[in-house]
Amino acid sequence: EKIEPTKIDGTEQVFYHLRLLSNNSKVMVPKENLELVGLRPLCPTSEIRSLFTILRDGNIDTYKDWRGRYKQNLDKMKTGDLKEVAKVLKNLRLVSSKKSLSFREKKMYERATYFIVSEVAHVKKIDEEHADKLVEKALVSSMQKRMADRAVN
Repeated sequence: EKIEPTKIDGTEQVFYHLRLLSNNSKVMVPKENLELVGLRPLCPTSEIRSLFTILRDGNIDTYKDWRGRYKQNLDKMKTGDLKEVAKVLKNLRLVSSKKSLSFREKKMYERATYFIVSEVAHVKKIDEEHADKLVEKALVSSMQKRMADRAVN
């Protein structure tokens, strides 16, 4: 919402004043801690196009066991990189089509979905419901391509 110097305990620092869209709470982040908390500017429109290419392509990382899958996905989520989070979303979507996700994986799927949908909505200047439909359509396309590739091989 704003960037301004703020005095706390007698020390003045530049703070980013943020409002979290998910729950409307307000947070102040010192400028020198931006990378530490993963704060970054919205991605450019070209990156949204790349994101949808990844979401639709049918290439999905798979892992033998749930622990390996969870660790790999968690590491990707921690990067905050849109493309890495898209890979997590596709992986968990594939797993959920075969069996139910664990509680932790359901939460990760929800976080990944929210992360991508909210970024798409803000960059494309559309509402989140429309962005969600675009993401869902891309995921369905990816699952269909994967099934078609598997049928051929």
